[in-house]
Amino acid sequence: MNTQSIEQYMDQLGRLARAASRQAATVDSGAKNKALLTAATAIEDQAARLVIENNRDLESGREHGLDAALLDRLELTVARIAGMAEGLRQVAALADPVGEITDMRYMPSGIQVGRMRVPLGVIGIIYESRPNVTADAASLCLKSGNACILRGGSEALHSNLALADCLRQGLEAAGLPETLVQVINTRDRTAVGKLLTMDQYVDVIIPRGGKGLIERVMKESSIPVIKHLHGVCHVYIDDQADIDKAVEIAYNSKTHRYGVCNAMETLLVADSVAGSVLPRLAQRYADAGVELRGCDKTRTILADIKAATDEDWESEYLAPILAIRIVDGIDQAIQHIDQYGSQHTDAIVTEDYSKSRKFLRQVDSSSVLVNASTRFSDGFEYGLGAEIGISTDKLHVRGPVGLEGLTSQKYIVLGDGHIRQ
Repeated sequence: MNTQSIEQYMDQLGRLARAASRQAATVDSGAKNKALLTAATAIEDQAARLVIENNRDLESGREHGLDAALLDRLELTVARIAGMAEGLRQVAALADPVGEITDMRYMPSGIQVGRMRVPLGVIGIIYESRPNVTADAASLCLKSGNACILRGGSEALHSNLALADCLRQGLEAAGLPETLVQVINTRDRTAVGKLLTMDQYVDVIIPRGGKGLIERVMKESSIPVIKHLHGVCHVYIDDQADIDKAVEIAYNSKTHRYGVCNAMETLLVADSVAGSVLPRLAQRYADAGVELRGCDKTRTILADIKAATDEDWESEYLAPILAIRIVDGIDQAIQHIDQYGSQHTDAIVTEDYSKSRKFLRQVDSSSVLVNASTRFSDGFEYGLGAEIGISTDKLHVRGPVGLEGLTSQKYIVLGDGHIRQ
């Protein structure tokens, strides 16, 4: 397509999505669930076709020099296909937030005032590599009563289009418009730029991918964005910490999985306990192959590790690398997090109730934990079911974004002939 035809194509997608969103807002839970369950069955039934289309993407990716990590995220194995189908069934089993009425109360005038949960409308989702996001994002948008326009990575186009066919089968079986879920059918990056400025059709943009993608979306979008730029997560081991707990939490926060946004990237340790906790942790990190980088005080205890720089305090490694800083106490720990953190997830390990409350109040992150691993910062672990990502924004939704995060609220008023005096 040339630039003009892409703009026409995107405009058509937007108009169709807007029309479909009006219908989606009124669809009952039974129809949504039928669509999701039928799509899940279609994914299982068409597993062989999905593998064939995915192999086309993998072959193209190898020809274009994609590295092993990207190829791994791109691949649809039999287990991953089964996981996508199960994910759709799990979303179908979640409570439908749309239409929920809360906070109803009588006012002195006699009217009743409350709030009703409603869909956002049309959601544009831009993501990279992993085709499973197509199924995850579509299912969450559908269950929350939204239409969606999906723009996956160009390297996964054949896989995403094949998955879109399965989703369309579900929508058709439930008597819902196919245009509730639309996958952009072009590799041209112009389509992304157009999507980011279609504010007459699209209500919110959600990017999922690397820092470069999210920075581009933040720069170019004229539409509100739900996102987090990066995850520089901390664990602070306080001088009142249970050392055994601290070792397990700090180890798990770093090594449970490296390439995730809620993995710990910097460990902060109170000076008075550093000599007790750091040698124990260093041995376990060494056994796990984690490279340590430390401040000057840390290197007096762990002499053979690299020196940390200011760049390390700001780094989201997504790898077996950990920065360590010894601090005077909780105030300096909070100051460090405020200066270098990304407002994603931060944890304190302490047995002091007052310090835990202070940390909860003063650390300005979307998730703040006491005596627990940062790896719990996740939609499933928070009881939200599936999630579409993590938000570090302060407006509308913050933290893991599940079904409720893809809705808003409006005030409703019930009267019986009431007039304002």
